[in-house]
Amino acid sequence: QVQLAESGGGLVQPGGSLRLTCTVSVPTFSTHGVAWFRQTPGKEREFVAMIRATGDRTYYGDSVKGRFIISRDNYKNTANLQMNSLNPEDTAVYYCAADGRYHTYSTWYRNAREYEYWGQGTQVTVSS
Repeated sequence: QVQLAESGGGLVQPGGSLRLTCTVSVPTFSTHGVAWFRQTPGKEREFVAMIRATGDRTYYGDSVKGRFIISRDNYKNTANLQMNSLNPEDTAVYYCAADGRYHTYSTWYRNAREYEYWGQGTQVTVSS
């Protein structure tokens, strides 16, 4: 059974940084794209970043572009999200997601419904 576990969330001051880690328990991790989404109460999950299975391409949501960096280590079965220049609008529960299936359109990675596996989420709070 595939399991995803996020870690690294917490409280940080505006302008600070945090690094989230997603650990994925699947033998074929290197064939799965991994993404981060975030959600605040009453809102839909927002696409944050995605890295392809081979790690050769990354994609970012407009609100985090230039501040967040997604990476992966296929030997450790982990994916990381380095978050810099955090502001209060980044406060949310951050979820890790993974999917290894074929998708028929090029922007599938932005759609939360396209991911088969999800973690439980980790809270990130940006406040002074």
